[in-house]
Amino acid sequence: MARTRVVVTGIGCVSSCGNNVTDTWNKVKNGESGIDKITLFDASNHLVQIAGEVKDFSLENYGVDKKLARKMSRFSKFLLGASIEAGNQAGFNAQTLEGVKAGIVTGVGIGLSDDLENAYKKYYDPAAGVTRIPPLTAPLVLNNEAAAQVAMHFQIHGPSYTVSTACASGTDALGVGLDLIRAGRLDVCFAGGVDANVTGFNIGCYQALSALTTKFNDNPKAASRPFDKDRSGFVMAEGSAVLVLEEYEHAKARGAKILAELAGYGCSSDAYHITAPCPDGAGGVRAMKLAFEDAGMKPEEVQYYNAHGTSTAANDTAETAMVKTVFGDYAKKLHISSTKSETGHMVGGAGAIEAIMCIKAMEENFIPPTANLDNPDLEHGCDLDYTPKSGVKCEVKAAASCSLGFGGHNGCVIFKRC
Repeated sequence: MARTRVVVTGIGCVSSCGNNVTDTWNKVKNGESGIDKITLFDASNHLVQIAGEVKDFSLENYGVDKKLARKMSRFSKFLLGASIEAGNQAGFNAQTLEGVKAGIVTGVGIGLSDDLENAYKKYYDPAAGVTRIPPLTAPLVLNNEAAAQVAMHFQIHGPSYTVSTACASGTDALGVGLDLIRAGRLDVCFAGGVDANVTGFNIGCYQALSALTTKFNDNPKAASRPFDKDRSGFVMAEGSAVLVLEEYEHAKARGAKILAELAGYGCSSDAYHITAPCPDGAGGVRAMKLAFEDAGMKPEEVQYYNAHGTSTAANDTAETAMVKTVFGDYAKKLHISSTKSETGHMVGGAGAIEAIMCIKAMEENFIPPTANLDNPDLEHGCDLDYTPKSGVKCEVKAAASCSLGFGGHNGCVIFKRC
């Protein structure tokens, strides 16, 4: 029996590079970074003073009532904005979704929101204390609150799941959505990821872990530099990305424009280390091989690979080893880039926005660049074609993207033209 096909009929995003797909893609394809000085809190006492902040965002621009928006957390606003953009492109709203088997799968990587930080400040303030905790703190700090807001907006009464697998959350959300549609439980799924982690406490936590770069506070645009020998850590970013996944025959019957087919998904666990990937990329290899098996495709059928590419030595070397293992000799011909060099690391939203970058690459037959890649780290084996600094025109019939998360979570998705 033929496997159910799942396609993408809408995409939406909110990122440091723009509050919609068009603006974000245009910056990414031109190698323009959205990373800048932190403005969401006073970072003057932090060693890390830069991040990929979302700028000039308002849900009123999406038709959401201002009073309602005030009752949402920052990360919920981002997810709802991206979902509305994706829904509009797909032709879905509360009316057109009535009677449709629809659901939501959202990836949240960290979830340490500003609401939680503000509540703790009140709680530990001797002049305030427990009686001054904002009354909506409990619902606002729940990781599933973002998906709940999307469900209420679109009046979606099907399953609403929140997946948390660190940096792989957005990719795994797409995989879960794919499986729900294949299983016949859904015909339509809003799948993606979100995080809003540019807070003093969260930046401080990752600074203490020595995971973030501290060397580019005076030159933020150059800070995220995957595969470059002068990289020194990743750059935290916030934002959201959502894809409307739809059963192929359902999309075809209503005359929807199909952007791509989500052909395969694979996932795995390293079972190795809480923060570092397997040095040989074995976990990622397992996830990617499973994705190709799921898609019924061979690695050489993919022209573009959107790398996890965090700009850390551990990730970049392990991921390069992973690609070489999976693609073999073809790895030298494969077009690769890390769009985190432009957007920063959106954590829960990373896998989903990088999936959108794959779709746009296929749509425009264009490989976006890895910005700031001045000197590839050849000493540690980073010797593939990472599309340094400038994008290139190239026919892209299929694209893959992997996400490698803390805790050893690995997810891979493969898209192809439909």
